[in-house]
Amino acid sequence: MSLNLISLDITPEQQAAALAALAQVEAALPGLLSLEPDERRKLLWMGDKSEVFCRTTIRVLGDNPDIVPPMLDVAGAQADFVTLDRLRPVLERLGRLYSQLDDTTAALGNDIMDVSLDGYGQIKLVGDAYGLKELRKEIGGRFARPSRKSSDSNPAA
Repeated sequence: MSLNLISLDITPEQQAAALAALAQVEAALPGLLSLEPDERRKLLWMGDKSEVFCRTTIRVLGDNPDIVPPMLDVAGAQADFVTLDRLRPVLERLGRLYSQLDDTTAALGNDIMDVSLDGYGQIKLVGDAYGLKELRKEIGGRFARPSRKSSDSNPAA
């Protein structure tokens, strides 16, 4: 028996409004990066402990400009922290939204698969009597497994 996890109707207008709102978010945040996976792997990672270290170091350097060599861009690091602090709430909110969207699409997919599997079982059970044999074979291709040659048919074995 099917368990319906979600019943939701998204109208074309709602979809268009959501996409327009996302376009506004993209337009409001020009300059965001898209890194290739190998580029991302090469980055230094600033975790929670490293962030405390970095914030303290940048603060101490900012408070003591006499010890800072000219090639060290402390002002740039300070500006990066301001930007990071402004982006984090946006990222957290989008992360929650992404998680909800991902869970919702997973639940919808589950509901669809559940009904489809139950329905396919019904088609297998009585479909031939309704002239559905060829359609049953066609949709049953999802369960087809590649044939394995048995070791008996291999003379070299």
